[in-house]
Amino acid sequence: MSFKFKNSYSFAFKTSFAISLVISLIVGAILWVESTLSYFYFQLIFLAALVFIISFLIIQSRIEAFIYSKIKNLYKELNLIDSISLSKADINTDMKSLLDNISEFSRDNKLEIESLKVREEFRKEFIGNVAHELKTPIFTIQGYIENLIDGAIDDNSVRDKFLNRAKISVERLIYIIKDLDMITKLESGTLNLEKDSFDIIELVKNIYDQLEIQAQKNDIKLIFNKPYLEPIIVFADKDKIQQVITNLVINSIKYGTNKGTTEVSLESINSDKLIVRITDNGEGIQEQHLSRLFERFYRVDQSGSRKQGGSGLGLSIVKHIIDAHNENIYVESKFGIGSEFSFTLTKDLN
Repeated sequence: MSFKFKNSYSFAFKTSFAISLVISLIVGAILWVESTLSYFYFQLIFLAALVFIISFLIIQSRIEAFIYSKIKNLYKELNLIDSISLSKADINTDMKSLLDNISEFSRDNKLEIESLKVREEFRKEFIGNVAHELKTPIFTIQGYIENLIDGAIDDNSVRDKFLNRAKISVERLIYIIKDLDMITKLESGTLNLEKDSFDIIELVKNIYDQLEIQAQKNDIKLIFNKPYLEPIIVFADKDKIQQVITNLVINSIKYGTNKGTTEVSLESINSDKLIVRITDNGEGIQEQHLSRLFERFYRVDQSGSRKQGGSGLGLSIVKHIIDAHNENIYVESKFGIGSEFSFTLTKDLN
């Protein structure tokens, strides 16, 4: 089994050996002339060993001091560690270990830089989307007001029509701002959940009653997958879960087909968990959009003219609410066939 020196020790050893050899030869020649032959070899060996030990200690000490000063500055510049707390004992003079540390730092920073680039792109896209969503109702309101100021206010029928349209745009603006406020609170953790026990069947029926007229306008039928004769009690924030189901059902109605259906089904996963499914036979979602559905302002319809309104924050709010409950949400869809959104809830077993 061979013994392997660290790089710095190997350098110090070889250098010390060379110095010792040269000095020993020089001094040996002097001793050969001045000393008796019987003491010559002893003196030469002793001198060589002494020179070797002293040289090794000096050279190794200087190498470590040099490496320490350079690495300290390097670590400080790269923010690898707090250079104030760095001591000579922390310095590893093995070049391979040092290179491994630098390589690891480089890999970590490359990942961090890539992450920052993604965040920057997301920030730019988010700001652009916010501006786009806000400017549409604002410019609409501005246009109606300017027309009224220019004389349209004198015509009662035109005035009433413009005021009603401006009111609709104001309501849309309020809707977007409320959703933005909700997203901000959810992401910052300042919106506290008020969990309680409630019947999820009764909640869905109430949501169906509220959305019945909208569903009829789109010729969509709201149904359960089967009769639920007994209450199903869950433990969650009732208002937030109502918002989740409402947003998902509204989306289903918006993108449903004529004479289509929106179906809610509830299924036990185990003794503690329940899964709620909202299924439709609408236009479906193409696969490339599925991974981004829950992003803020992300639209499947990327064109400038959108058939459906909304703030573009509905699904993002849904995801944040479910995450705040420490539950999971899933989406499955086939383009031209339909979509299914599902999420888990905790049962109330008391």
